[in-house]
Parts: sequence; structure tokens; C-alpha cells
Amino acid sequence: MLQVGDNIGIVGGGQLGRMLAISAGKLGFKTVILDPQPNPPAFEFSDQHIIAAYDDADALKKLASLTKVITYEFENVPVEAFDTLSDNTPVHPNTKALATSQDRVTEKSFFNNLGIETAPWFDIILPQMLDRALKESGGKGILKTRRFGYDGKGQCRVDVSKPETVAEAKKLSQETPCILEGFIDFVREISIIAARSVDGTIETFDIAENVHRDGILHTSTVPANITEKTREQAISIAHKTLTELNYIGIMGIEFFVNPDGNLLVNEFAPRVHNSGHWTEAACTVSQFEQHIRAVVGIPIAKATRHSDCVMENLIGDDMDRVPEILSHSDTMLHLYGKAETRAGRKMGHFTKITPKTS
Repeated sequence: MLQVGDNIGIVGGGQLGRMLAISAGKLGFKTVILDPQPNPPAFEFSDQHIIAAYDDADALKKLASLTKVITYEFENVPVEAFDTLSDNTPVHPNTKALATSQDRVTEKSFFNNLGIETAPWFDIILPQMLDRALKESGGKGILKTRRFGYDGKGQCRVDVSKPETVAEAKKLSQETPCILEGFIDFVREISIIAARSVDGTIETFDIAENVHRDGILHTSTVPANITEKTREQAISIAHKTLTELNYIGIMGIEFFVNPDGNLLVNEFAPRVHNSGHWTEAACTVSQFEQHIRAVVGIPIAKATRHSDCVMENLIGDDMDRVPEILSHSDTMLHLYGKAETRAGRKMGHFTKITPKTS
């Protein structure tokens, strides 16, 4: 267990690293953040920072020497580098979870081997494998790179009735190994934010119903419009996943809800998650504080929600809405301190709370 005043290392200085650093400071811990950019959002709230590439061995060694535990804000970081760090400084979540999440084929195989359903998928190692996979998936699907890619990047919709989409998909499959995910009939998308502590205690936040636009999360609404059976299934999957990975920290798991209420796992993220930002306004303890609690070894809190809410991301020119958002007393605004506004860039979020109904 870390003591007040100890240093936590955070790999990644974006908005998630920023919110983790804020929560660490509230609990009395200091943070050392590693990021290749000269002035990322998290540096404003860190006690020390290291400007270096994520795979810079000397920088990672320095980070380990300055800290008692290391965590990270996103999953596209080098597993090999973390493996060497964890020999001396604990890394949470562990590299097994990190490696599983980094490759979509590995990730879906992991869930399927646990008896957890996903959408149908096909491993596309070579471009010529795409035609057969499309035939088996009914001529349609979403082609994604096996590694990297987020917020709609590194993927394309493909439909054999539209030759231009097939050409785009084949081009992508020539550039890198991919996975084709078959289309499914679902009624909504939901996610669960769950935490597991060093002693194996698990806490799950209430389930959010999510709406995406152009592959980027637009809103998360809590409570989700789901049955108790669906809620229990999501919680069960979260427990099974966290336990199997011997996980420590916060995890976000995204699901598709079938018309019959059963769930298909879309993906998981071994970190704090955009669809959990609502916890900052509607819960006693946010996902960010819960993650810090877990990785430093202090007891995690009850994931108690005191209000219903809708969280909405501010993307690009949505920043023009800030004055109007600030006029509402029932709304919490969180801006990320990014200097440049760009199309498709997450600039902040706001959460409107209302009295709890269920």
C-alpha cells in the first residue's frame, strides 16, 4: 500500500491522465507523467513530467525509479517495455490485460474461450482471406485493424454490393493484419465500468447506455434502458473478466444488447473509459478516484450513484457551446485544457444530473 505523498507514474498525458492526476492529488498522492508531447493536458496537474517516447527505455527506467506504482491512460503502449518495468515497480493493470486488449483477435478469442459471446469475426491475415470472410458474413461487415485504432480510426464498413467499399477494405487489409466483424441486430449499446482491488474486491458502477457518432462516443445515459436480467449478465461478465485477468484497476467493457436482452461483448479497455466520465458528477467516488484507490492498494469505494445523468462529449467546434453549458446549474463541465481545437478531437465533456429514479 502506498503512503500519502508517494509518487504514482502515469504513462500518457492526455485527458485521462489529467483526470487521474487530479484524483491522485485529491487523495494526497503525487504523480509523474511520461508523454512524448511537450505540453499535454495532464502536465498541468502533475508534480513531475518526463518528455519522451513511450518506448524510450531510459525514460521508462527513470519513471520507475521515481515512482512506487505505474499505470497508464491508454492501451497502445509497449507491452515489452512494461514487462521489464514490472520486475521492480508494479504496473497496474497488468501486462496480460494490456496485451489482450491490444489485438482484437486475441481479445475476442479471450472472451469466447471464457464462454462469453461476441459478434461473429474473421481473422484477416492476408488480403485474399477477405472475400471468403465476406461470403460467410453475408456480404457485409466492419473491417478493423487488429491493432491500434480508436474513435472510429483504422476501420471501414464493407458491403459487397458497393465495390468501392470492398476496394477500401482490401487496401486496408494489404497494409496490416485485420479482423472482419459481422453485422449484428442489436437494439442499443451499453457499457459497464468495473474496478478490482489488490485483494480481489470488485465494484461495478451502474450501466450506461451509449450513443456514438462517426465512431466517437456522443452521449452516455444512466440508468440504461435495460432489464434486470441484462444488468446482471453485464455484471457477471465484468466479474469473470476481471478475475480471469487477475486485474487491478478500472476496466471499461462495451456491449451490444440483442433484441432478446442478451449481451455480446464488443471490446474492453484496460483503463478509465470515456463512457465512465459521468461518474465524476453522479457518484460519490468517480472512476478516476476508484482507479487510483485500486492501483495504490487502498480500499476501493462503493460505486454508489446519487443521481441520474447524461454525459455528452464536446468534440471540436462543440467548444462554442461552452458559454451556454455554463448557464445551467444542474450541469458539470470538464474541459481538458487542449490548446488547439480540431475536428473530431475530444475537447471536454459535460454531465447533466437529475434526481435519481431507479
